[in-house]
Amino acid sequence: MPIRKILCLLFFAVMLSSGVEAKKKDKRSIVRIETNVGVMRVALFDDTPLHRDNFLKLAESKFYDGLLFHRVIKDFMIQAGDPTSRNAGKDVKLGEGNNGYVIYPEFDLPYLYHWRGALAAAREPDEVNPDQYSSGCQFYIVWGKKYRPAAMDKVLFQLAEKGIGLSQQMIDDYEMRGGTPHLDGSYTVFGEIVEGLEIVEKIQGVQTDDRDRPLEDVVITRMVVEKKSKNSR
Repeated sequence: MPIRKILCLLFFAVMLSSGVEAKKKDKRSIVRIETNVGVMRVALFDDTPLHRDNFLKLAESKFYDGLLFHRVIKDFMIQAGDPTSRNAGKDVKLGEGNNGYVIYPEFDLPYLYHWRGALAAAREPDEVNPDQYSSGCQFYIVWGKKYRPAAMDKVLFQLAEKGIGLSQQMIDDYEMRGGTPHLDGSYTVFGEIVEGLEIVEKIQGVQTDDRDRPLEDVVITRMVVEKKSKNSR
C-alpha cells in the first residue's frame, strides 16, 4: 500500500472528503480588500470565530487602510498587517509591528488548511511562542506551489513526525491546486480568497529586496466589510 494511503488511514480513517468540502464552505462574512494593484475578496470561516471577529473588527475600524503587503516570498505567500508599515520609508525594517495582543490558535484540520488562496494568521516563531498564538493583526495569503507525488510524500513524513496527518482531500488539493502543506497544524487558517486570486498572483510577481519587501509599495488602500455572518459579533 502506498505510504500516503497508510498515513491517511492512520490519521483520518473516519474523515470523508464530502465532509471536508461542506465545512470549507461554512463561510459567511465577506471582506473586500482594495489595493493599488487590484481588488480581492476574502470569506471568513465561522469555524474560527476568534480570528473572524478580530479581522472584522480591524477592517471596520480602518486599521488596515494604508498598510503595506510588506513581505512577499515567491511561490510561498504575501503578508500584511504590520501597523508600522503605513507610510514607511524604504529603509524601515518591517514585520515586527503589532497591535498589542495575540489570539489563541484555532487549528481545524483536516477542514481548514493551507490551500492556495487561504487566509491565515501570522505569528512569532515557536522558540518565542511555543503555544503558537496568532498575531493580533498580521495575516498572510497563501500562494505556495503544486506538489508532485514524490515531494508530497516527503511532506507527509515530515508532518507525521509532528503528529500531523493529511486527508486524501488535502493531498489532492496540494497536488492539483497548490499550497503550503508544511504550515498545517502550526498556523491558523481562518478564511480564503473568493475573488481576486489573480491579484495575489500579481503581487507574487513583484520584485523584492533582500528582506522580501516589494521594491514598489503594494498598499492596502482600504478594507470594506461587505457582509457579516449571523454568528459574527
